Amino acid sequence: MKVVAFNGSPKKEGNTYHAIKLVADELEIQGIEVEIVHVGNKAIRGCMACGACYKSKDEQCIMKDDEVNSYIQLMKEADGVILGSPVHFSAVAGTMKSFLDRAFYVSSANGNLLRHKVGASVVAVRRSGGVPAFNQLNNYLNYAEMMVPSSNYWNVIHGSKPGDALQDEEGMQIMRVLGKNMAYMMKLMDTKEAKELKPDQEKKVAMSFIR
Repeated sequence: MKVVAFNGSPKKEGNTYHAIKLVADELEIQGIEVEIVHVGNKAIRGCMACGACYKSKDEQCIMKDDEVNSYIQLMKEADGVILGSPVHFSAVAGTMKSFLDRAFYVSSANGNLLRHKVGASVVAVRRSGGVPAFNQLNNYLNYAEMMVPSSNYWNVIHGSKPGDALQDEEGMQIMRVLGKNMAYMMKLMDTKEAKELKPDQEKKVAMSFIR
């Protein structure tokens, strides 16, 4: 089994990376391969709401001048996904959000490519705003019908300078427990019994409350 983790921080090895790595270490102990992809230093523009992905249904965003389409395929091929972001103004980092908006919209346009994959979110913050950013990331996982493992607290780790997060003992434990629970859920989902009990996918109902 394999997990792809997306580091939404502009810093390659800042506290977001360390949060992801703590989770990844536990997954690797359980024999699960982890690939960490650095997203936060890329030039990725937001969704244009053009709807082209719903017309083409080719698993691609019409904007092909960045890495988003390759990231979509990495998620499709993986068994699990980790979304990691620093906290900017009590929210997810802008580049990370641009990537997620487009990737998850393309997934939805193509029959929900990520449905029933195991997905987890982690955030790194200096002081406050961690839980709102964590909730933002979880919105993508929930919308895609992904299976979301828990930890023993919200998946937030604290630190200012790169590496400070490794002094947050509670935050480190949260990430370790998350990694263990994610591995456990992935192994359960990979059993014959789980695959036989997989519920049928319902066609999405979308409506407006404007009459």
